[in-house]
Amino acid sequence: MPPRTRTLGAATVAAVLALGTSLLSAPGAGAAEPEPVAVTDHCHNQCADILPPGANGNATLVEILGNKAFGTHPAHSDDQLDRYNGLVAGHTSLTDQKLTDFFNDASFGVAADQVESVTRPREDVTITRDRKSGVPHIKGTTRYGTEFGAGFAAGQDRLWLMDLFRHIGRGELTSFAGGALANQGLEQQFWPQAPYTEADLEAQVERIRTTEGARGEQAMADAQAYVDGINAYRVKSKKGRYFPGEYVLTGKIDSITNIGEIQPFKLTDLISIASVVGGQFGGGGGGEVQAALSLLAAQQKYGVEEGTRVWESFRQRNDPEAVLTVHDGTSFPYAGKPDKARGTALPDAGSVTPEPLIYDRTGSAGTNRKAPVKAPAALEPLQGMYDDGVIPEGSLPGSGDGAQKRGMSNALLVSGKHTASGNPVAVMGPQTGYFAPQLMMLQELQGPGISARGVSFAGVGMYIQMGRGQDYAWSATSAAQDITDTYAVELCEPDGSAPTKGSTHYRNDGACTAMEKLERTNSWKPTVADSTAKGSYRMQVWRTDYGIVTHRATMDGKPVAYTSLRTTYRHEADSIIGFQLLNDPAYVTDAASFQQAASHIDYAFNWFYADSRTTAYYNSGMNPVRAAGVDAALPVKAEKAYEWQGYDPAANTTDYTPFAEHPHSSGQDYYISWNNRQAEDYSTAAFGFGAVHRGDLLDDRVSDLVEEGGVTRASLTRAMEEAALTDLRGEQLLPELLKVLRSQPVTDPALDAVVQQLDSWRAAGAQRKETAPGSHTYTHADAVRIMDAWWPRLVEAEFRPGLGDGLYTALTASLATDESPAASHGPSGAHSGSAFQYGWWGFADKDLRQVLGQPVKGPLAKTYCGDGDLSACRSALLSTLKEAAAVPAAEVYPGDDSCKAGEQWCTDAIIHRPLGGISQKSVHWQNRPTYQLVVEFPSHR
Repeated sequence: MPPRTRTLGAATVAAVLALGTSLLSAPGAGAAEPEPVAVTDHCHNQCADILPPGANGNATLVEILGNKAFGTHPAHSDDQLDRYNGLVAGHTSLTDQKLTDFFNDASFGVAADQVESVTRPREDVTITRDRKSGVPHIKGTTRYGTEFGAGFAAGQDRLWLMDLFRHIGRGELTSFAGGALANQGLEQQFWPQAPYTEADLEAQVERIRTTEGARGEQAMADAQAYVDGINAYRVKSKKGRYFPGEYVLTGKIDSITNIGEIQPFKLTDLISIASVVGGQFGGGGGGEVQAALSLLAAQQKYGVEEGTRVWESFRQRNDPEAVLTVHDGTSFPYAGKPDKARGTALPDAGSVTPEPLIYDRTGSAGTNRKAPVKAPAALEPLQGMYDDGVIPEGSLPGSGDGAQKRGMSNALLVSGKHTASGNPVAVMGPQTGYFAPQLMMLQELQGPGISARGVSFAGVGMYIQMGRGQDYAWSATSAAQDITDTYAVELCEPDGSAPTKGSTHYRNDGACTAMEKLERTNSWKPTVADSTAKGSYRMQVWRTDYGIVTHRATMDGKPVAYTSLRTTYRHEADSIIGFQLLNDPAYVTDAASFQQAASHIDYAFNWFYADSRTTAYYNSGMNPVRAAGVDAALPVKAEKAYEWQGYDPAANTTDYTPFAEHPHSSGQDYYISWNNRQAEDYSTAAFGFGAVHRGDLLDDRVSDLVEEGGVTRASLTRAMEEAALTDLRGEQLLPELLKVLRSQPVTDPALDAVVQQLDSWRAAGAQRKETAPGSHTYTHADAVRIMDAWWPRLVEAEFRPGLGDGLYTALTASLATDESPAASHGPSGAHSGSAFQYGWWGFADKDLRQVLGQPVKGPLAKTYCGDGDLSACRSALLSTLKEAAAVPAAEVYPGDDSCKAGEQWCTDAIIHRPLGGISQKSVHWQNRPTYQLVVEFPSHR
């Protein structure tokens, strides 16, 4: 059975045939083809983009030493950082004419007087870099040459980063880069999500090549050309001794003799990189075991019926007050709560244990023990550079102790009916954390069948993944709808003896079947960069036909294993077809063809589109068709009756919901997305999608702009930036909190002054913003400090007494109470920019309005603040506010490796976490896409 049945349609076939059979071959370096048809840029200087800190992400050993000793930076490694940071102060007076003060000109090509360099790695491709930003503009006369050039440019800009990520995806980071505790933690969190053998990876390549028709053949030919380009640069830079210096510092190459090797890249490396990228930014669902535990805690406290009602009111699968992307009332039912659930597999109370991962530790495994090597005198400044890991703990979304997968990114699009020009305007881009270099790279690709500029994740940059074409632009936000389910497999023993929780066989269609053991053994020794002492360990997971084992438990006394099954497992790279279509100007000609292209992307993303005529939206993802009555929010019994419809475990395929059932829209007055709910009846896969969401910060502002009319690129960018600097709690929750506090006069003068401070901050916009550029002091610094100290205290005082310790703890395990910039546990840890995605603001909002007697749609099952009594609620809030106001800044902001205790601005500040040897300065906090695109097309083909 093929991985899926795709109908690409006549337009796709015609597009492939129009390019000729040369697309499906790899011409030699001297093969001649006509120049591609001249490209018309329909943006007419009205497209702009930005990706800090800079295009260049490689540094030689000498450049790394210079950065550490003198603070110097390689060319184009930091020249977009100040422009990105400048929007904090500059947005208030922003005009369309000033946009390129803060963004790159994203026009196609490079003007003759702006050319900095031209590289010709083959006769059929050139890589032209511009003076201002050093972005590679790749132009090929053949398809192979174009993709070869893309790979060569990726090597120039991200060779070390790509090497890191192929090893992360393969679960081999410690063996490659050192045994630092953070490296151990990182591979232990990523590898179990996509554990593969080399044969598994090769099978994915072959499936795409053989089951996706001409597009699949072309995709793999493009990918091979891309890999060939990477390897060409790898060899050339090694011989020329200008390869990234990290290879010396981690012991791969001798700095004196040049002995050593950068291992060749291969197609399966791209699959492993795709598994990291797609799994972190395009996943959805999972977490059903923790959800079951919180449901059991609610049932234990209130009884089954009432406890379930209370839990559902916190789960908020389809909250009527939630901000929506498709807000015209169109319904897209998916993964809703069934009237009568079938096959739900709740564990026995207290029986759940996580599946062990690490075995056979030796030496420094599991510790932070160091054994520094003697470094050459010239390299002593770099000794221990990676002692805290090549990627600091918690820096990647979904990594770090207790971290959860987070969806990020935002988009604002306005229909031409409401703009000054009559053409749609869009401001959009992905939030992917802040790194030096970034995980993505900015490039332009022009060749047969490809015409686009934008970003691609390094290592899978055969096509632009988000950016602009000749007369259209597109971007994405993480959607996180439920494409991952948890099954409970009944354990057994092949000899018929009584199974235990540790059994490694399970009932599968009546037979006692062996689980498949997947292993990865890693070892390391100290290097100049990483002083971690010699050590090793073995990672082990069990794979079943129902996914990877994550927990063990009992159900009605019988041992079971809980497994995690996602639709995109074994299909990490299949989305290459969708990206290929998005880059093809012969395929994407309007909103409808864009939506069709986006539908070929398997990961859970919200896709947005703008051209000169309309805007559009499509929610992609391999949404499984579940058996009737199955509750997707909870674990399910691993039995035929409750499986996905049409499920085939051999290739992990199933029936998927059709195009029409995915949220989609064209021509709506405006669209916003900040990882909020997509549409009515499209149920959420996690807690935290209620009456208050960070998407409200965009929705309120954009709806006001639309009502006023005359929207411009500058005004929409200003709206985005205002939201990027706003504290969600101050804008959305403080008004209700103040109503409760002032329901009676505040008689304590000192406490009344605190209340006045908070109200003044709210009235000024509740922003976390400097008094002036470079002051490093917030305008309402004390009010911000008080809110940061108060919020966790007030949430606990509001909810813990009523919920009880057990249920409160279980619910906070499913949804953290806070995610402010200073909370240090956001989607990418501290200093990561992205904030206010998940927290208890929606719960608090409903509860406070219930206390105040205001109307609430979809209320909580009970009122918790003061047990529903306004006076008691007020007392609890005043008490915690008084306590918070007395907490000194040094306690609220305890400091870290980058900031001293009490440094509020620094605690919030964005730090580009170094993934190599080059570090960058801290910049002002912004809750904003890492890569951002501002577009307004005045014409169309």
